[in-house]
Amino acid sequence: MKIELSVVIITFNEEKNIARCLLSVKDIADDIVVVDSFSTDKTKEICLQHGARFIEHAFNGHIEQKNWAITQAQFPFILSLDADEALDDTLKQEIASIKNHWEFDGYKMNRLTNYCGQWIKHCGWYPDTKLRLWDSRKGRWQGINPHDRYELNENANIKHLKGNILHYSYYTIEEHYKQLEYFSSISAKAMHGLQKNSSLLHLLFKPLAKFIKAYLIKRGFLDGKNGFIISKLMAYETFLKYKKLLHIQKSSSSSAG
Repeated sequence: MKIELSVVIITFNEEKNIARCLLSVKDIADDIVVVDSFSTDKTKEICLQHGARFIEHAFNGHIEQKNWAITQAQFPFILSLDADEALDDTLKQEIASIKNHWEFDGYKMNRLTNYCGQWIKHCGWYPDTKLRLWDSRKGRWQGINPHDRYELNENANIKHLKGNILHYSYYTIEEHYKQLEYFSSISAKAMHGLQKNSSLLHLLFKPLAKFIKAYLIKRGFLDGKNGFIISKLMAYETFLKYKKLLHIQKSSSSSAG
C-alpha cells in the first residue's frame, strides 16, 4: 500500500535546530506541520521559509502537546520528530521505500545523540530505540512527562529500520544543567500525581545506582570525558527529581495538616 506521510514536530524557541530537521525530511514528507508553543525567536520565520505549516498552541505538557499535534496532520501516517533531531541518509531511504509499501502498524529506529560535538555510543544513550513512524489511528503518546513514548495498540506489528535519528542534544554542558533542572521539576510533579514517593534513602541510593548503571554497566567510560560528565549529570538529575518530589510531599502533608 502506498501512503502519504505527515511529519509532525513540536517546537519552542528552536531557531538553532529546526532548519536542519526540516531539510532532513523535505524529500519524504507530503505534509509537514509544526506545532509551536509561542516561540519568541525566529522559529516561525524559519519554518515558513521551509514550507511547513505553522500552528501555535498553548503547551500543557510534552505528551499532551504531541497528541494534539497529531490531530493537525493531514494524513494518518505520521513521522514524529523533535526539533533537535534529523534523519540520516540511510533512515531517509528506508522511510522513502516504506511509503511505497507500507506493511506494519509502526516502525522503530535507533537514535544517535550528539553531546557537545561528540557522538555518544554508550551511557545507555545508544541505540536508544524509538517508535517514531506509525499509523496514528492505532496508538497514542503516553508516559510520564517529560519522558513521552508512543504506544501502539495491543498486538500491533512493528518493524525495526536501518539508519539513525541524529539527535543534537546539548551544545554546551551549561545547556545540559539548565535542561535537567527543568526536566527534574516536571518529573517530580508527574511522579507526585501518580502517587509515587521519595525518601532520604531515595536521595542517597537512586543517584548512585543511576551513575553505576550509566558509567559502568552501560560502559559510559568508553565515551571518555563526556561519558563521565553525562553519567554524573544523569545521577544529579535523579537526585534533583527525588529531592523535589520529597519537597512536594512535605508541602502537601503540611497543607493537609
